[in-house]
Amino acid sequence: MIGKRIQQLRLQRRMSLSELAERAGVAKSYLSAIERDIQGNPSISVLEKLCGVLGVSMTALIEGDDAELQKQLERLDQDWINLIRDAMTSGISKDEFKDFLEFQKWRSKREESDTTEK
Repeated sequence: MIGKRIQQLRLQRRMSLSELAERAGVAKSYLSAIERDIQGNPSISVLEKLCGVLGVSMTALIEGDDAELQKQLERLDQDWINLIRDAMTSGISKDEFKDFLEFQKWRSKREESDTTEK
C-alpha cells in the first residue's frame, strides 16, 4: 500500500520514477520495487528521503491519510514546486538552500533593526 501512495504522489507532482529516485538518492530499481509493492518494507531513511522530495509528512505517507495528504499538496502551489525543482536541478544542495534561507532571515532582522534604530 505504501508503494501505491508513493507512486500516486510522484505522479501528482509529474515526476518520473528516475527523477524521484535521483532527487531522493535512492536506486531507481529499489524505488520501482517499492512502488510495485514488491519491496513492502522500505527503511525509514528511504521513506524520509522520499517524503522530503515529495513534500509530505512521514505520518501522512505511512498512514495514508488522504485528507492530510491533500492539505499538504494544496499548501504547495505550482510556483513553489517549480522553484524548488529549479534549485535542485541547478545543483543547489539542501544545505546551501538552508544557508541561503538563514542568511535571508538574518538580513531581514538586520534591516528591521536598522529601521527601528533610525
